[in-house]
Amino acid sequence: MRGSAARAVRIYCVGLALYLLVIRPRLLRWGASDDEVRRGSPGDRAVPDPHTVSTRAVTIRARPGQIWPWLTQMGAGRGGLYSYDWLDRLFGYTGAASSDDLLPEFQELAVGDVIPLGSGPSWPVIVADRNEALVVEPVRGAVSWAWILTALDASTTRLISRVRLRLGHRPLLLAFAPVVDLPWFLMERKMLLGIKRRAERLAQPAGG
Repeated sequence: MRGSAARAVRIYCVGLALYLLVIRPRLLRWGASDDEVRRGSPGDRAVPDPHTVSTRAVTIRARPGQIWPWLTQMGAGRGGLYSYDWLDRLFGYTGAASSDDLLPEFQELAVGDVIPLGSGPSWPVIVADRNEALVVEPVRGAVSWAWILTALDASTTRLISRVRLRLGHRPLLLAFAPVVDLPWFLMERKMLLGIKRRAERLAQPAGG
């Protein structure tokens, strides 16, 4: 039994090293360019010395002003999170499917407002630069999440998602990184693609 346990530990350590060196760096910068990864973003100062930083991005065939409304209406009892709805409901984050429509009653968002979630910490807004950047701070000084809109041309925009984390003890977080990272990556990727799909659908000209 001891020999089997020791082998299992060795196998996990080898797999963990491979994950941390090869796989994790790719997950943390999915879709993002070198410049986007290096570039500072609004809200970075909220978590000045993070254990983990992710920068993920998608290109959307829509203008910033056609993407911004999907960001402002996020939350439980609002537009949802545009990720895997069944998981968001299972975890209690939202109680209904994410909206495929713009909701006029949730289009005003300002610093000091809170994006509500059913469970877990809600998201206090610390930056709300219309059509440019939305930043929330779910855990003060420990977690920040920014969405940045960068126009590429008159009809195309980069949506960049930046998360900065400083929670718990770094060695312990790294030891269990595969367990934490994969669900986080899959749900955030789904969110970005969900916003992309919705924004592009409404941005397309009638009959296009």
